[in-house]
Parts: sequence; C-alpha cells; structure tokens
Amino acid sequence: MPLHLVQLTDGTARRVAVVDEPNLRCLDAVSSVYSLAQQCLRVSRSLEESVHSITAAETLAYDDVYSGRSPWRLLPPIDVPDQPSRVLVSGTGLTHVGSARQRQAMHLADNAKKSEEVLTDSMRMFQWGIENGRPTEGMIGVAPEWFYKGDGSVVRAPFEALEIPGHAEDGGEEAELAGIYIIADDGSPHRIGFAQGNEFSDHVFEKRNYLNLAGSKLRACSVGPELVVGASFADVAGKVLIERDGETLWQQTIASGEQNMCHSLANIEHHHFKFDGHRQPGSIHIHFFGADVLSFGAGVTLRQGDLVSVSFDGFGRSLRNPIREEIKSSRPIRVDSL
Repeated sequence: MPLHLVQLTDGTARRVAVVDEPNLRCLDAVSSVYSLAQQCLRVSRSLEESVHSITAAETLAYDDVYSGRSPWRLLPPIDVPDQPSRVLVSGTGLTHVGSARQRQAMHLADNAKKSEEVLTDSMRMFQWGIENGRPTEGMIGVAPEWFYKGDGSVVRAPFEALEIPGHAEDGGEEAELAGIYIIADDGSPHRIGFAQGNEFSDHVFEKRNYLNLAGSKLRACSVGPELVVGASFADVAGKVLIERDGETLWQQTIASGEQNMCHSLANIEHHHFKFDGHRQPGSIHIHFFGADVLSFGAGVTLRQGDLVSVSFDGFGRSLRNPIREEIKSSRPIRVDSL
C-alpha cells in the first residue's frame, strides 16, 4: 500500500505524521519530510523502510486537524524549513489532451480563423509530444513545454488562500498532480512521491498572447495535503470543484497519469533534470504535470471567497483552498539606486 505523509504545525513545533485513517500517527523525533528524506539518502534506505522503523509518538484525529478543530494545522507536505529558496517549483504544460484543446481554443478565441486546421505553436508542441514524447527505454524523447513558478515561498498549505495578485488580470485553478523530488549530495535526483496540486495561473493574461504564459505562472500554488509515496502514476481519476457562497458553482471530472498524457513520466523527468542547475545538492523540486480541464474554459471567473477543491483517487483527502483577491494596484514598482 502507498505511504501517505503529512506535515503539521501548532505554531511553535512541527511534526510529520503517517495517515492511518481516521487518524494521523505522528513520527517520533521527525519534524520534516525533508530531513527524513535526507537521512534516507545518507543511509541508502527507502522512505517506507525508514518510516516503518520509527515509533509513533502520538496519534491525532485527522478529522479534527482537517476541519480546523485541532491546534495542529496542515502544512504543505514538503518544504525546506526556513529556507524556501531551496525549493524550485515548476511544471510541464501541454501534456494532456484536454489542456491542449483548451490552449488552442484560448489562443484562437479572438481570431476569425477559429478552425481546427489552424494550429497554434502550442498545438504544434502538443503534436510533437504525441509523436515522440514516449520514447522507448533508454532513448530520449522530445522536450515538453516547461515553466517556472517560483521558489518555496509561492507554495500555500491546504486551506490557505491562493491570492490573485493586485497586478493580475485573473486567477484560475489548474487541478494537477505534482512530483516531489530531492537532490542527493552527488547531484542525483530522487523522487520522493506525488501530491495533489492546484497550480493556479492567470489565463486572461496568457490569452492575450501565448508568450505571456511565463509571466502568468509566477504566483501562488498549493500542494497536499498528503505526500503519497509509492503510488501508481499510470491512470489517475479525479475531480475539481468550485464552491461559491456554499453552493457548487462548477465541477468536472479529471484524468491524469501517463495513460492520459502525451509524454511519459521518464521523459518529463529527464528533460527537467538534464539541466545542471536543477541538480543542486540538497534542493527540493515540486513539478506539476499539467491539467486536464480548467474552469476558465467554461467561462468561470474566480473571485474572493470562492473555494477550490482538488481530489485524485488514491491520493488522500481533498486539497482545498479559498481564493483571495488582493487590492488592485496601478502604481509601478520603483527601483532606487544604491
């Protein structure tokens, strides 16, 4: 069975716990998944073996933590405590059929030639993935689209608000799965596991021109609440739901995993970690694997107080985040000379 881990804090102390529904079994003398993973690398031991060898110090009711009734609250399931700059958050787009179709429609929305025969650069990249994104063992396939989101400071915990920045034109959910990685002292990447994620983006800004995609991604995201070790990434069904004023505004089933993607996991991982800068010892990587459907494609505009819920079968309890709109600002950022 896959191992599900969560990170917790009461505001002063931290804990790592194993999900054992309906409880959380807190691990003795372990305060972060990061330190646990580092220890595993040092002694060449799997994460599962290490966790099963650690005595549970205390048991917490998961319902109380998840609902906010406990003094303990959920953290993102991975971080580098007090060093967010050691976390690199990135993603791969145009991996799912649904995302490619929505991107194609987005970039042709104001074009009189709204024809399937008109291919945007985005659709060409997707087609390259279809043709050579799943190479045979030992071979290298075509590179997927890649984007940077920020460092660990952009990662929000479950139930923490996802902010629509004051400079942004929009905020839209992107329900995805994310790979969680750590780099060993020798520079080799190791996958810790997977987590549910809400990648979040500015689709209105991107729609103006596809070259805006890079800037549209530079904002908050969320992962969790559980980091799943040993889960299958073959075919994963899920659901994304948006609530407004206590009512369901929009919902859709989603599908992820290699069977629903034009790039294999191995090909995505190769093209991410082929860069020397992505193999810095001691760093953590959170890499989003792309979305299947977006509420933006259905004409939904998220606003203050909306609640977005992302859930994938086998990946634990739903990732839930409210939306918060920052005050709009037209004042430029001033840079002073030293």
